[in-house]
Amino acid sequence: MTSKLIPSNPEKVMVIRDVVPNVITTLSVPFLRFGRLKVGGRGTIVRLQSGALAVFSPVALTDDVKAKVASLGEVKYITALDIEHHIFLGAWSQAYPNAQVLGPEGLPEKRTAQKNEDVPFSYVFSPSKPVTSVTPEFDAEFDYEYVSAHQNKEIVFHHKPTHTLIQADLIFNYPPTEQFSKTGVVATSGILTKIFGSLTNTYGNGQKRLVWYGSGSSDRSSFAKSVARINGWEFERIIPCHGDVIETGGKGVFQKIMEWHLQLAGKEK
Repeated sequence: MTSKLIPSNPEKVMVIRDVVPNVITTLSVPFLRFGRLKVGGRGTIVRLQSGALAVFSPVALTDDVKAKVASLGEVKYITALDIEHHIFLGAWSQAYPNAQVLGPEGLPEKRTAQKNEDVPFSYVFSPSKPVTSVTPEFDAEFDYEYVSAHQNKEIVFHHKPTHTLIQADLIFNYPPTEQFSKTGVVATSGILTKIFGSLTNTYGNGQKRLVWYGSGSSDRSSFAKSVARINGWEFERIIPCHGDVIETGGKGVFQKIMEWHLQLAGKEK
C-alpha cells in the first residue's frame, strides 16, 4: 500500500521551499490516493525563536532534507497531524531521538497493529486528557486545537509569529501544483482527479459540502466548537498537506469552507 502512496524517488521530485526565510520551510511531494488521485503531500518545518525545530506531518527524510534540517537547527518536536499522516514518523524519530513526538489518540495503537517502527509518543491528544501545554518555548509560539470530531482525528496548529495555520486534512487546496511540479505530470490530469478536485478546491462550494456531509459530520456540534476556536486565531496563511499553500487571505478561505459549522457554533453559544 505504501508503495502506491508515495514516490519511489522522493529526492528527485521533492520541492524544498522557504515559505518564510529562516522560519518556515515546506517539503512538498507528489502523493497518490488509491494509486490514482493526485492529492500531493507536504511536511512543514518551523524554526522557533529559540532555534528549536518543530516538524509537522513529516515526509521522506532524504539527504537533501537532512541537510536542510542541519542548516536550520535541532529537531525538538515531531507531530503527526492526524492518524493518516504518520508513514515517516518512525524514520524521523529514529534520526532525531531527542525530539518529542506528538500525535492524536488511536495513532500509537494503529502503528502497533500495522507493525510500524516503535515511536515513543510524548503527547497524545485526546478529549478525555486534553493537551494544554507542551513546553514553554513551544506554547509561546503555537496555538493548537484537537479536532476530535474530524474523521481523521485532526490536530491544527497556528504559528502566531507568522500568522500561519498548519494542518493536514481539515482543508485541502486543490490543485497540488507545487507538489507535482518536478514530476513532469500535470497535477490536474485524469478524470478521477478532476472529480476529486471539484470537491477540494477553495473557490467553489464543493469542499464546504464535503466537510459538512463528510469529514465534519460525525459530531457536528463538537466539530463546530473546534472550528470556532480556530477561527478566533489571527492567521493569514494556510499550509495544507494536500494542495498548494494559501499565502494570503487564508482566514477568508477558512470562513467560507467552514461557514455552516461556524453558523452552528454561533447558534449553540
